[in-house]
Amino acid sequence: MNQDEIFKYIPHRPPFLFVDECTEVTPDRIVTTHRADPRAHYFQGHFPRQPIMPGVLICESCFQAGALLVAKRLGNTASDAGSPVVTRISEAKFKRIVRPGDLLRINVALDEEFGGAFFLNGKVTVGGATALRMKFAVTMTGIERE
Repeated sequence: MNQDEIFKYIPHRPPFLFVDECTEVTPDRIVTTHRADPRAHYFQGHFPRQPIMPGVLICESCFQAGALLVAKRLGNTASDAGSPVVTRISEAKFKRIVRPGDLLRINVALDEEFGGAFFLNGKVTVGGATALRMKFAVTMTGIERE
């Protein structure tokens, strides 16, 4: 799934899109990638002499992959009202620094769906090494898409 197809399911757009492509998707699991663009504005001021990707943006890559998984699971497209948004974050553990140019491989799996909430776990790797592990939840909101 390329970016044009991704745009059909989630409302995120550059410069705040952290899913470049989807390489695998099932009803319970998704794998996406994102290249940490060396020209991204956050690298200019986040440890300027040795820039690193902010942890919150690594988390955001998981959230967006999770939103894409939920939207695909529900069959929601850009013409539908509502978007999956994060409602809970837990057990976030940062294991490796992400540097400009690194390729993030984002794996998100659905643990449970309960009462309109989706409980997910995410793992981000760079070069086969774990950069982040976390658990999070999303629910659908009334945010309308264009």
